[in-house]
Amino acid sequence: MKPTITIIGAGSVEFTRELLGDILSFPELGAVRVVLHDIDTERLETAEAIARATARAAGAQPEVVSTTDRRRALDGADYVINTIAVGGHTATVRDFEIPAKYGLNQTIADTIGVGGIFRGLRTFPVLAGIAEDMAQVCPDAWLLNYTNPMAMNVTYLHRVAPDLKVLGLCHSVYWTMVGLCELIDVPYDEVSYWSAGVNHQAWVLRWERGGQNLYPLLDERIAADPELQRRVRVDMYRRLGHYPTETSEHSSEYVPWYLHDPDEVQRLRLNVGEYVSISEANLAEYQRLRAELADTDTLPIDTGSTEYAPQVIHSLETGTPRVISANVVNAGLITNLPDGLAVEVPALLDSLGAHPMAVGDLPPQCAALNRSFLGPVDLTVRAAVEGDRRLVRAAAMVDPNTAATLSVDQIAELCDELTAAHGDLLPEPLRTHH
Repeated sequence: MKPTITIIGAGSVEFTRELLGDILSFPELGAVRVVLHDIDTERLETAEAIARATARAAGAQPEVVSTTDRRRALDGADYVINTIAVGGHTATVRDFEIPAKYGLNQTIADTIGVGGIFRGLRTFPVLAGIAEDMAQVCPDAWLLNYTNPMAMNVTYLHRVAPDLKVLGLCHSVYWTMVGLCELIDVPYDEVSYWSAGVNHQAWVLRWERGGQNLYPLLDERIAADPELQRRVRVDMYRRLGHYPTETSEHSSEYVPWYLHDPDEVQRLRLNVGEYVSISEANLAEYQRLRAELADTDTLPIDTGSTEYAPQVIHSLETGTPRVISANVVNAGLITNLPDGLAVEVPALLDSLGAHPMAVGDLPPQCAALNRSFLGPVDLTVRAAVEGDRRLVRAAAMVDPNTAATLSVDQIAELCDELTAAHGDLLPEPLRTHH
């Protein structure tokens, strides 16, 4: 039986292209059935053209189906890759512009913070629908989630669909390790590492080559480069002793120390509002790809799989063992973080599935930061599950960057304004009713 891989939100064409390039590069997966789903018909057509062009470039012969009917797309799936962005670019811009009026700086706004809270709230209703469809038409399938806010989405799915097999996948740990190895000029293939925490704020607990700790080499490299010291993650590493696994722009938003202070923003070369330009670049890239597809029927593929979903599928299908970083609900995996909320830990993949590994206690200073990150995660999920609007405000009040910048009255007003702006995208009980 050839596996069926369904991509929900396939209209994120650049990402769909990368995923399919990786999947179809595995000889064992050349004949998979790929089902593409999106609610935007033009983007769906583009995604289908990309799938076919990528298959030709890979010399693979998958069966490619595309449909705007989600339940049909999910019917009989073995793997469901979720890459949706509810509300698209418009909602993203809203998540930056409205808080900016209040003087609240954000950089990426997709994880915690008011941007993350409202991205989560507008994503949950769609996740609930996907989970419900899967329970009926593909109850044994794995849901491989890429959509942010990762920790909130994985926690929410656990609350509403506890039997669903969910892995949250993010490439931040992989790229952090690649970047660290480049900094100290050690080949990535020669190192082993152990990372754990929460998504976008995990910690490199061990990093070794041939049994030798590589952190001292990093210390030398940082000491020799004053510009390197002007980055948030390096600043956090020097103070906390463990390197965080997401970019400085991301990292700055999850702590109360940097973004509210213009001097710190300058010292650490932070690009406030960075994600708006990334989102605009994604739109431009989509148009460029559409134009390219008009002139060619193959697209070059970048082989050498680095994304996790293709590796998960390959390992589960072939039994090839691999270890990746995965987001799963904490059930005693990290002993000094609360159970029932999503954490990011190493997971072993094999033919039986994904096996998250127990990490034990994180260093106490790292766990303390992760706990404050999980406050908004927990409250945002509860706000949606319980239909309690007060908890939306509470989530923003305990958010580190928001609380360091705004008064409680401003936070309440900002939450009301974002609630009104996002309108029908939010869960029914949380909407503004006039």
